Amino acid sequence: MTTQSHPVDQELVRAAARVAGTRCRGDNHTMAAAARTRDGRIVTAVNAYHFTGGPCAELVLIGTAAAQGAYELDTVVAVGDRARGVVPPCGRCRQVLLDYFPGLEVIVGEGDRLRAVPIGDLLPASYVWADHQLEDG
Repeated sequence: MTTQSHPVDQELVRAAARVAGTRCRGDNHTMAAAARTRDGRIVTAVNAYHFTGGPCAELVLIGTAAAQGAYELDTVVAVGDRARGVVPPCGRCRQVLLDYFPGLEVIVGEGDRLRAVPIGDLLPASYVWADHQLEDG
């Protein structure tokens, strides 16, 4: 497991907080996510809560990024509504993010203790779905 954290993309945190503060209303949308694409763009999304297990903001973000032609994400962060601050991804999101973007950095922590860590650090000793995409020897 890697223990080194990387510089926090404060612009990304602010983008997610802005979306959480302006677009998350009521019980259906309570989390916002923002990601920096490989080409430097910022993509944002909100969750779609539903009692049947609607998608988290990070999962909506993957589809939103793809719809905008961004298939490589470098860094992601999620922020809760009502000024809850940065919220780490749930277990399902950790697995999906690792599967789609094994080199992804995730911003976690709170207040002045925010840090960017490799997605693999949040889900150690996990199965990597992307392994099926590797070329045979």
